[in-house]
Amino acid sequence: MANTYCTATNFGKGFFTHEDRNDFSLSGHAGDVWVVGNNAAGVSWINRVTGTGKTKAEAQAIVDGKVEESQATWDALPEAEKAPTAGFESLTRPEKYILP
Repeated sequence: MANTYCTATNFGKGFFTHEDRNDFSLSGHAGDVWVVGNNAAGVSWINRVTGTGKTKAEAQAIVDGKVEESQATWDALPEAEKAPTAGFESLTRPEKYILP
């Protein structure tokens, strides 16, 4: 299935509904980037939430920038904060990924 890419700010309840999730695929990513199934319902949702259309390359650049910011924040942490703590899952450095 083809995807459409956009940025939109999640405003909470009603941003997407159960019906939306049944009508098209939807996944949120860093930088308020959303990957939306490319069908009439998906495009309608983008308009409803006042989304701004992006090319895949533009959306990927936004996500990459946010991941790089998170990596810089991680890298600046003291080593003691990066180390696993007994009884808690250890944190890991954020990694870049490719949008679907």
